[in-house]
Amino acid sequence: MDNTFTRFETHPAGGLQPSADTPQEAFSTGDQTELDFPYFADDNGISAGVWECAPSRMVFDQYPVHEMMTILSGSVTLTSLDDDRIETFTAGDTFFVAKGTRFVWEITETLRKHYFISA
Repeated sequence: MDNTFTRFETHPAGGLQPSADTPQEAFSTGDQTELDFPYFADDNGISAGVWECAPSRMVFDQYPVHEMMTILSGSVTLTSLDDDRIETFTAGDTFFVAKGTRFVWEITETLRKHYFISA
């Protein structure tokens, strides 16, 4: 992995690989596809890449990382557990979730995103 600069592709040449961050019971359809292509990761908890996941729903009492995301395709809705604020993000939207945030994450249409995580 080159640690200088990296072009992020929507469809990485090496292809997305199976991932298992989403619990099976969180998937809301028969499709339980979850894929990842990490472009960068280091020993300090920084990672960046492309992630794709079928429709699913997860509740986060404390989001475990700081994460910035850009939606490439699909849709995700976040609902705050503190004030019921609801935001839906679709292709082209970029947003940030701070570590410790309490919310419901619901993918309503298979989601593909670029991510940048700081643990």
